[in-house]
Amino acid sequence: MRPDTPADHITEAERLLRTAAQYPEDREPLLLRAAAHLELAGARTRATTLYDDLLAATPPPENPQLIKALKAANLWEYGHEAEARVIIDGIRATPPSDAAAWEIVAETLEAHDELESSEDVFSTAVTGLLPSPDDEVPYPSQSLLMGRHRVRRLLGLRHDDWDVLADRLHTGSVPLDELHDPKRLWSLGSSDPAELQAEIARLRSELGSYRTALSRPFPVAVLLWPADELAELLAAYPELESEYPTHAAHLTDLEASLRELSAAGTPNLGIVQGTVPSYEAFAASESASPANAALLPQYATTLAARGRATPWPPSRTSPCWCGSGTKYGDCHGTARI
Repeated sequence: MRPDTPADHITEAERLLRTAAQYPEDREPLLLRAAAHLELAGARTRATTLYDDLLAATPPPENPQLIKALKAANLWEYGHEAEARVIIDGIRATPPSDAAAWEIVAETLEAHDELESSEDVFSTAVTGLLPSPDDEVPYPSQSLLMGRHRVRRLLGLRHDDWDVLADRLHTGSVPLDELHDPKRLWSLGSSDPAELQAEIARLRSELGSYRTALSRPFPVAVLLWPADELAELLAAYPELESEYPTHAAHLTDLEASLRELSAAGTPNLGIVQGTVPSYEAFAASESASPANAALLPQYATTLAARGRATPWPPSRTSPCWCGSGTKYGDCHGTARI
């Protein structure tokens, strides 16, 4: 069950903090999740302390922009608007590098009725992270497009190419224009059963979208072994050679598996990178031999649950997941998905 009460959220946050102490290499994603639970519990000062701890950590965090955005949103919610604005202005002064950070900033501004600023942040992020409306759109950027569409509808702006793309990517039963119609709230005061029923249908569609997003905390992850790690793994556990005949075959099989999952409609796909010491520690925790191939998918799932997954597929112009340094579209992404 998901945590539902403030006490449940505090309990989950404490569990995540203990896990972070046990796995210091995964401290950042685990502490971010703990801070989210603290916010939901109303313990916003404690959440801010976690964000500050992450930003002051040595070595520096992997995604400081995201942490700053979360800190700003949290600060604004409990009366520290001036400090939140300083952080937001600092993020907006830098080129977009993380879709989630810019979405949080835009939604924070939207939540406080600063729609023009919110639209500007959404648009800056979309145009900075996506080459053009004709290119493939990674999942995080899809969320940016949906938020931008919503704010532009609230502002009464005409559709542009990015809004058309958002309409095309939307999979709900209720069209995006209808879902984001600012006049929807009027129907809640109607006594017409047909209008009320239509609004219930729209709300159900919106709830379905939120549930889909909430079901994505951990990707369906496929395990990637770098060449040196795979050689060490097979030298120690030759029983696994049937799983990994060669490193090249391993990379080909990984991409093929992800494509099959994608074609079958599996959402939220990702890649986690294994290491021999980490795998051996996992096997020990399961009281099993690392030579047992059945442990491999469990190990991948555990790494994903600790925030170690990289979303798949990357954009065709991003570096390939295999580490070759070549663009994905020129490497393992040569065939369109």
